[in-house]
Amino acid sequence: MVGVVYLSILILILIFYISFILPTQWLKIERVKHPLNLSLKILQISDLHVERLRISPSRITTIIHNEKPDYIFLTGDFTKIRKSLNKLEKYLRALTICNVPIYCVLGNHDYQQKNVMDLIKMLRRYGLHVLRNESVYLDPFELIGIDDFDSGMSNIEASFKTVDPSRTKVVITHDPNIVLHMNKHYDYLMAGHLHGKQFNIPFFFRIKDAGKLPRMGIYKGLHKNQYGTYYISKGIGQTGINARFLVRSEMTMHYL
Repeated sequence: MVGVVYLSILILILIFYISFILPTQWLKIERVKHPLNLSLKILQISDLHVERLRISPSRITTIIHNEKPDYIFLTGDFTKIRKSLNKLEKYLRALTICNVPIYCVLGNHDYQQKNVMDLIKMLRRYGLHVLRNESVYLDPFELIGIDDFDSGMSNIEASFKTVDPSRTKVVITHDPNIVLHMNKHYDYLMAGHLHGKQFNIPFFFRIKDAGKLPRMGIYKGLHKNQYGTYYISKGIGQTGINARFLVRSEMTMHYL
């Protein structure tokens, strides 16, 4: 009888691990092809939430070495906990050791830092280009970084102010809900924030208010509206409870 009880407990622990913990470690490389004739490979990493991240820095470095992207775009939510900045440094070293140009935007959790400028200074110290409602001229496209919509930091007009309309326009931002408020044309937009639900249960975004877009059933993957095509990453880390259900952690290779 005691043996049966122990076996039952072990089975329950295994079921819990497979259902809720394994998806946070079983990283998936999503591959998205969107023909913009740029001949570029861009690696998107979103929602690190390093305080609840089970993907090791060395694994990220290995993926970058194997995939050989032309650029790395980080679409926000590094950490909201000040004491986790030390852990973030380990990931920044893992990212920058590969000598790939890195551009990033901030997320809503980043703005929950006691002093967000400490985070920004750290990112810049490691050579990351932090875009805050601004654009940069890259070869062969314009990269537009729009600050976090959920935090009320977005300024679409400022972001597009110096953009050459004749060039291909790629946007990085954190909260994809901004696409419902944009009146600027773009060729491709990358976002995160919604974690692909994180817990794949019916009516999740009816219970959790994450904006109008997920309530419309749009919370991951490739989509298009009248202004352009956009992609929502499921992210690599977790927020709230350090678990996922039927939603694997993701890093995304975009072939443009």
